[in-house]
Amino acid sequence: MTQETTRTPSLLSRIVRRIIIWLYDLKGWQIEGGLPKGISKYVIAGAPHSSNWDFVFFAGATEKEGVKPNFMGKHTLFKGVMRNFMFDMGGIPIDRTKRANVVEQVAAEYAKRDELALVIAAEGSRTTDGTWKSGFYNIARAANVPIVAAWVCNERNILGFSPPMMPTGDYAADLNRIADFMLSKLPDYPRYHVLKAQAQKLLAEAQD
Repeated sequence: MTQETTRTPSLLSRIVRRIIIWLYDLKGWQIEGGLPKGISKYVIAGAPHSSNWDFVFFAGATEKEGVKPNFMGKHTLFKGVMRNFMFDMGGIPIDRTKRANVVEQVAAEYAKRDELALVIAAEGSRTTDGTWKSGFYNIARAANVPIVAAWVCNERNILGFSPPMMPTGDYAADLNRIADFMLSKLPDYPRYHVLKAQAQKLLAEAQD
């Protein structure tokens, strides 16, 4: 474990975490399907990413599950007065100027930690049509850890997690499995149908 994971959290980070839990409880969010037990390292691929509040509710849910979530952040944010706070909140600094790419940097972080639950907005941005970026998958493969898909229903204030899925190396097939899981939870949600179409297109291209 690194010094950043063993140091006593700062007062500011403890206050922010309490505020996150308070907001989570205030909104009455519920969890359907908890995070995996007995597994200390995995990638949480969450969608949809439709609001700035997404982080609050995912952070609240993981805290309720007894898991400290991690996230990637630009390395310049981990300097000066913000350094300890960013680490305390679960931040992992990513330096895009280094020779090693993002996937390699995060995989190295998995290798040196005893626990790491990395939350990634699989859609990449709030303006997406529902298609997913492959970064979450490439990180999981490089780190040899399972993927946990996380779905959200803002109308009912419910979110949930899939069973852990080990990436097989067949991105199209694995993405199709994830799409099926997401649709099983919200069958009428348009963005999950876009995800399913994306997976089906990739499967068809692989067969050509």
